[in-house]
Amino acid sequence: MKRPAAAVLFSTIVFLTGCSAVQRTPPPEVWDDMKRQGRFMPQMETEMTDVFADARMSRIPPEDTVARGHLTENTAYYTGMEGDLYVGRMPVPVTAALIGQGQTKFNIYCQPCHDRTGSARGIVPTRVPLWQPVNLNEQRIVEAADGDLFNVISNGRRTMPPYRYQITVEDRWAIIAYVRVLERAAHATMNDVPAEHTAELK
Repeated sequence: MKRPAAAVLFSTIVFLTGCSAVQRTPPPEVWDDMKRQGRFMPQMETEMTDVFADARMSRIPPEDTVARGHLTENTAYYTGMEGDLYVGRMPVPVTAALIGQGQTKFNIYCQPCHDRTGSARGIVPTRVPLWQPVNLNEQRIVEAADGDLFNVISNGRRTMPPYRYQITVEDRWAIIAYVRVLERAAHATMNDVPAEHTAELK
């Protein structure tokens, strides 16, 4: 075999051995594979006691360590509580932008059960009669503290599951602001309509 042909054959073999589509156990390696490198695996032990005396790979975080982005003090904003009592009114200013944000999140997470008006005639109770959500326009909900609603959204109550993992703290308060708008609309009278618009309703 001529040298150029041998060189081509050798190059082809080297190329194929580096192709991950060729399954061999263990695969042949011309150079060290990046998949096999010195590292510590979670929940494993090591004999390298000169690194960690207890030989554990998973380390306990230093005392008082807080993951970045998770420093949330126990305040009314994050818990809906002031001591042992629910916050009466939400600890954020109610703006048109907040209400709009609440409407968007309400229609995503709450509307399937409570429907778009909050009157508990969503598609879920229609299909599953045993699953009856609360009518958000009931007087007892109207009179409930904002912190109580925050707690229900966060931790669930009765048949309602918790939504603290799906809905951010900011969005929970926005939803509450929008629920208050729905309640106001459900209980509105002609006295609540600006004079310049009363003719439109007659």
